[in-house]
Amino acid sequence: MSFPLLTVTAALPAVGAVATAAVPAVRRTAAKWLALTVSVATLVLAAVVMVRFDPGGDRYQLTESHAWIKDFGVRYDLGVDGIAVALIVLTALLIPFVILAGWHDADPLETGNKRWRPTQGFFALILAVEAMVIISFEATDVFLFYIFFEAMLIPMYFLIGGFGDSAHEHGDEAAATQRSYAAVKFLLYNLVGGLIMLAAVIGLYVAAGNFSLPDIIQARANGSLDMATSTERWLFLGFFFAFAVKAPLWPLHTWLPNAMGEATAPVAVLITAVVDKVGTFAMLRFCLGLFPEASKWATPVILVLSLISIIYGALLAVGQRDIKRLVAYASISHFGFIILGIFAMTSQGQSGATLYMVNHGISTAALMLVAGFLISRRGSRLIADYGGVQKVAPVLAGTFLIGGLATLSLPGLAPFVSEFLVLVGTFARHPAIGIIATFGIVLAALYTLVLYQRTMTGPVKAEVATMPDLKVRELVVVAPLIALLILLGVYPKPVTDIVNPAVKHTMSDVHQTDPKPDAEAAK
Repeated sequence: MSFPLLTVTAALPAVGAVATAAVPAVRRTAAKWLALTVSVATLVLAAVVMVRFDPGGDRYQLTESHAWIKDFGVRYDLGVDGIAVALIVLTALLIPFVILAGWHDADPLETGNKRWRPTQGFFALILAVEAMVIISFEATDVFLFYIFFEAMLIPMYFLIGGFGDSAHEHGDEAAATQRSYAAVKFLLYNLVGGLIMLAAVIGLYVAAGNFSLPDIIQARANGSLDMATSTERWLFLGFFFAFAVKAPLWPLHTWLPNAMGEATAPVAVLITAVVDKVGTFAMLRFCLGLFPEASKWATPVILVLSLISIIYGALLAVGQRDIKRLVAYASISHFGFIILGIFAMTSQGQSGATLYMVNHGISTAALMLVAGFLISRRGSRLIADYGGVQKVAPVLAGTFLIGGLATLSLPGLAPFVSEFLVLVGTFARHPAIGIIATFGIVLAALYTLVLYQRTMTGPVKAEVATMPDLKVRELVVVAPLIALLILLGVYPKPVTDIVNPAVKHTMSDVHQTDPKPDAEAAK
């Protein structure tokens, strides 16, 4: 038996989570270093997965298959395509930075009530989320995927509700209520989506006789599985609803601003740059793979919802007074672009959407983590409480600017390439949708530049006059992310070479080919 690389890659952070949680409370620094070491080791394993993956080889590689629940046809089946590999590496890459950025976010509070927060629990929960996200990207058994798709909600609930941003307000009851509200809203929205998906998973087993994604795709391709049109459409809607909540897509998005606003900046990154990517990934892998005809049937409505997400999220970001909620609404707009690319049904759109998942994860991590460093210095999330920061903390302001410019997809930075591909792919098949979506870029420039102007330029406010610049630990967090934004902005080929073959398979699943350019079609 070959080495179970995919299992070990997912199991290492899970074992690390248990070990970190078991560290005595008095040794909280040891718990931090243990969690960081495990996350770096997981990154090494993810890099090995990427190196061993052959983009020109089989669709699913490094496969593992073991019997699990025989009576119900459930198997422990793992395998990765290029899209999964890219997102596994993204997840493993971001977690060490999340841990470093949150190094002091769970330190015990010095309050009159002697409130105590388990530092080791905070970092154990982060590693648990990492393990569940990675195995979700690896799972090719639908039921196995569903289990971890739902299970990751539990550690995320505790990270939002127990270690939220308002926890720094020294036990304030109103702040605790806000955290609880945000955590419960996150959990309820995603649980409802998951329960609907569970019904669809059971329906899939009744219709297909098994949970194996490759087997179902193959059966549909060779004609041995003939699913009724109405059945396929209902099952598609059950899966898509759960993924649209996780993504999040308008109008199922309202949990995200609350969750990101109340979470610490590192946990906010975990939500939007890591966990939410499972939703858009699953649209590509499961919605298009399992239900190709229903995907094409639902495409017009999904494109409209994506367009609303792009414009609506950007408009609300323009009007925000809270820095973290601004980034949250900007992410809703960006997820609209990702879903638009997926359902444009072109190879450029789907390649761009996959690349967008990676680039959005890096750019949002850079912007949100620097914003978190800024907020921790001033103790306020309100934009109006800042001004003139670039004069007293120029490095902080400079990294904040680069993160913001990446968010608005400035040419030369990574998100530009992915957004351009999404729009090209959309224009090719749906020109009117593509034209309207372009206005999202204009609005992104508006909310990003206004945010920078109001916080970083102008007269120095008294409250920020003594603000320190980024420290060594903070520079270690931000500098690699900035470097990646520039590198992938000028040379995205390493990622596109991995994902493009997987996109071709997905296009084949839905029986779509790219439309010919008008000039070529006219010949």
